[in-house]
Amino acid sequence: MHEWALAEGVILAIDRMAEEERLEQVIEANVKIGELQQVDHEILKFALRELRTSKMEKAKFILETTPAVLKCRICDKKWKFNSKDLGEEKTEAIHFLPEIAHVYVKCPKCGSPDFEIVEGRGVWLESIKGRKKDD
Repeated sequence: MHEWALAEGVILAIDRMAEEERLEQVIEANVKIGELQQVDHEILKFALRELRTSKMEKAKFILETTPAVLKCRICDKKWKFNSKDLGEEKTEAIHFLPEIAHVYVKCPKCGSPDFEIVEGRGVWLESIKGRKKDD
């Protein structure tokens, strides 16, 4: 369940950002999740609620998936990743190690496995909203 480890990192990032912005309370946190991470949103939300600090006790966690976009290094074709074409076993392998996508995915134009992942990797804190200490 890597969602719990991700939640710990997000909570730390929220605390750090709240401190930098001098927020007393965090009202909302927007988290972006790359499609290739294949994070279970419900588990991550649950983990975030369980791990949150008192500073974010009433915070709403908004999770948004960023679609994976791939670009062929041979012919420059860009396309969106579609896990439905791969099957459960291959999709699960990519879930744990996104770099393995090169083994299973080929450029739809030229068939090359040599592509870069332009978007759709990682988990990051996009923004937070809150009440300042001075308000």
